[in-house]
Amino acid sequence: MTENEEAAVAKVRGFLEGNGYENIIRRTNETIKTVDDAAKAVGAPPEEILKSILLLADDKPVLALMSGPNRVDLRKVKSLLGAKKISMARPEWVFEFSGYKVGGVPPIGYDKQPLSLIDETLFKHDVVWAAAGTEHAFFPVRPEELKRLTGGKACDIRKNSGPSD
Repeated sequence: MTENEEAAVAKVRGFLEGNGYENIIRRTNETIKTVDDAAKAVGAPPEEILKSILLLADDKPVLALMSGPNRVDLRKVKSLLGAKKISMARPEWVFEFSGYKVGGVPPIGYDKQPLSLIDETLFKHDVVWAAAGTEHAFFPVRPEELKRLTGGKACDIRKNSGPSD
């Protein structure tokens, strides 16, 4: 790992240790940049992979925490927040704001935690797996703890994919 990647993981580790979680970050030589890559590296189904997606709602950061296969529904987020405009943050902005590159964005470890919206389908799982600051580090977290650690709100923010939803 590069020096910048080590610093990113150290920031996440510091947050976790400050909240009573020690030695839970795991590293891999494989990339976890995509849901499929992460599922293989972790040895878990894609539904247990947590995606941390930074959005901009009226130019304010919002963190959408999604189950791997699910896509964020920007209209639902816009309505939920009462925002005038909503967009996915560009990778350059994500790095500038957070210090984390897309593919390794964690749900925690920010100087100021963004408003966090948690895909309610994550709560179907005992444990989900989140990036720990790089595309080569991850950690397990219970959805209830994720809610506590992020101060997030569980809500329906996923794009429905069909009549079976």
